[in-house]
Amino acid sequence: MAAGTSAVFYYTDFIRRTMSEKKQRDSKYNVSKRTDNRMCDGIVFDSALEMRFYRDAVLPGILSGEITYCERQKEYLLQEGFEHQDKKYLPIKYVADFVLTYKDGHEDVIDVKGMPDHVAPMKRKLLLYKYPHINFYWVAYSKIDGGWKTYEYIQSQRRKRRKEKEKQKKEKEK
Repeated sequence: MAAGTSAVFYYTDFIRRTMSEKKQRDSKYNVSKRTDNRMCDGIVFDSALEMRFYRDAVLPGILSGEITYCERQKEYLLQEGFEHQDKKYLPIKYVADFVLTYKDGHEDVIDVKGMPDHVAPMKRKLLLYKYPHINFYWVAYSKIDGGWKTYEYIQSQRRKRRKEKEKQKKEKEK
């Protein structure tokens, strides 16, 4: 350490540099600017998980003819923007990862989830309320549960496994 400088200075300088590097590196959802791990068929996806869903579930459906159309990042308006007391409020939107149209004509709106943030359940409720006619699914990947499943199914299976583990633990203690 140079004369006249304190450890606090070095620490705050280190924190400042680390935070600015973090801001440059990753997005708000911790997605790296690197695109090679989230690219398939020349399409750069918002996350590696979305890319895997496209590669594992959507692309085989397209190639087999079961899926006739795939739209990515479709916006659904949940609430119009408005003004109140001279303040403008932006509209609330839900952006679905995939809208898949099947050869029988039905559509599925799919959002790939790793871990939903705190706003996702509320936006999902609003989406289902405003668009009750759509088939909307949150999907996630779970190797132990057999691959791509609905988020709700994976959560219920995890709860069952947790309860079973706790039950076995209690039986061991007896």
